[in-house]
Amino acid sequence: MGLLVFLHIFLLSVIATAPWADAWGKHGHFMVCKIAEKYFTEKTAKAVLDLLPKSAEGELASVCSWADEIRFHYRWSSPLHYINTPNCTYKYSRDCFNDRGQEGMCVVGAINNYTEQLRSYGDSSDRYNLTESLMFLAHFVGDVHQPLHVGLEADEGGNTIIVHWYRRKTNLHHVWDTEIIDTATRDFYDDNINSMIESIQRNITNGWSDEIDHWENCHNKYKTCANDYAIESNHLACRYAYKDAEQDSTLADDYFFSRLPIVEERIAQAGVRLALILNRIFDGSVDDMIQSS
Repeated sequence: MGLLVFLHIFLLSVIATAPWADAWGKHGHFMVCKIAEKYFTEKTAKAVLDLLPKSAEGELASVCSWADEIRFHYRWSSPLHYINTPNCTYKYSRDCFNDRGQEGMCVVGAINNYTEQLRSYGDSSDRYNLTESLMFLAHFVGDVHQPLHVGLEADEGGNTIIVHWYRRKTNLHHVWDTEIIDTATRDFYDDNINSMIESIQRNITNGWSDEIDHWENCHNKYKTCANDYAIESNHLACRYAYKDAEQDSTLADDYFFSRLPIVEERIAQAGVRLALILNRIFDGSVDDMIQSS
């Protein structure tokens, strides 16, 4: 049975068991999609606008958290937000399964699947809900860039590691989803998420400009390089997210200031790569959209 149709077949049968986790939280997903929008080609922007629901009011970023909002309704989709690994070496063939052993039911499989669905845009015989395909894809590209969404199975991607973020009790996964971003927004950007987006955008144009070619490097023209992005996240989870984050530990300035640059760069990478994927789908564009902008 092809991966292309697996979501429809398991719509009613797959029950999620993973803990609730919003990768990047609403602010993070908004930033990813807002950054991506800047690098859409004209054809891509028109296709995205055509597929967006009316509630989006023409803005992809406004629906980038939709996939989290409907998880309790679309319970089959819960395993598609993450990958659990037994150690610090992620392998698709070993790790991309749901709890029923169904292959492809992880964030990498979902990104590839929805990319394939969106390639049918403009086909009058299309049988997919491409509006949902677009919203799922935009969200899952953000998810795969959150390091603890490719974390360790033993602690459910940091969900069972209880820590104190300064004085607030939470878990390690939530620190990476939300707390680092919210603390940065409050302390550095006067609680203005658009100011944080502008700062990340300046880094894309200037500070990270020499790295953009690497971010956009994807030789797989028919699917995506989501598997590579998952490998990156797994590496970052083990090297940075878990380090110094013991059970019941307090994470404060040292952890925050050393991890914030990683969070900002992953959000930037997710935005750039989401634009790359959508430009390939809707415009056939594989050029360096960042350098030419």
